[in-house]
Amino acid sequence: MLALLLVLLAAVLAGVAPRLMARLVSFRRAPRAALVAWQAVSLAAVLAALSAAPAALSYLTELQTGRWVVLGLAAAVTLLVLGRLLLSGHRIGTRLRAARTRHRELVDVLATPEPVTQGERRADGIRVLDHATPTAYCLPGRRSRVVLTQGALAALPSDQLDAVLAHERAHLRGRHDLLIEYFTVLHHSVPGPVRSPEALREVRLLVEALADRAAVRASSPLATARALMALAQGQAPLATLGAGGDGTTAARMRLLAADPMPPVVVAGMYAYAGAVLVLPLALLWLAWR
Repeated sequence: MLALLLVLLAAVLAGVAPRLMARLVSFRRAPRAALVAWQAVSLAAVLAALSAAPAALSYLTELQTGRWVVLGLAAAVTLLVLGRLLLSGHRIGTRLRAARTRHRELVDVLATPEPVTQGERRADGIRVLDHATPTAYCLPGRRSRVVLTQGALAALPSDQLDAVLAHERAHLRGRHDLLIEYFTVLHHSVPGPVRSPEALREVRLLVEALADRAAVRASSPLATARALMALAQGQAPLATLGAGGDGTTAARMRLLAADPMPPVVVAGMYAYAGAVLVLPLALLWLAWR
């Protein structure tokens, strides 16, 4: 029955596929395509679980015995997934926004709205904290902030500072916080035996690698790598996105030195994302055909 197949597909996409995809480290060389593939797999898992009950409804008239058992099981899976998604989304979203609001207020009180030189122009709107540890991070949201420490300003020459500012602004411009929040919600909504921590770790790395691409365009690979080394000891606060100090520095530096992914492989990654996303919808369509 297609309803049971959808339940199985949801379990595979939520638990097995992320573990296999996390082993394909070469795909990190195309972070945008890899992120699209990860989003497609996670969304397809949700769609498969939510489609189980509608698919089961189409078979009720054909079943002579056990029809209500089948419908009950499919409905339970759908309601469980939906309930856990809503609860996890509420808890995580509320906690993250509260943490960002508190930290933003603290930064506005303690930091100096000091203009920083970026290339040939002044980059205003940056908050500078009086702290010796080189640290850089951004606070996403409607009132976003890019925060640097005096230690970062002292440690980074102009080309590396350009790279760091481009990195943080790429996070803000691309709303990478929403992407990480989405995967965090999915991670906590999946039952423990099926949950895959590899997915969350890989997505966080890919988000940083994508922002590093913006840093390279604003400066150079060498300047970006040196900036990552300078900021490696810094620690971005909770609910922020930082250029360094997240434990991914070594992997990101290897990506800076790696060759680009061949276009045909990138096209294949996008095709894989599209096929995975269509699969649960196709099974649902077949159930009602």
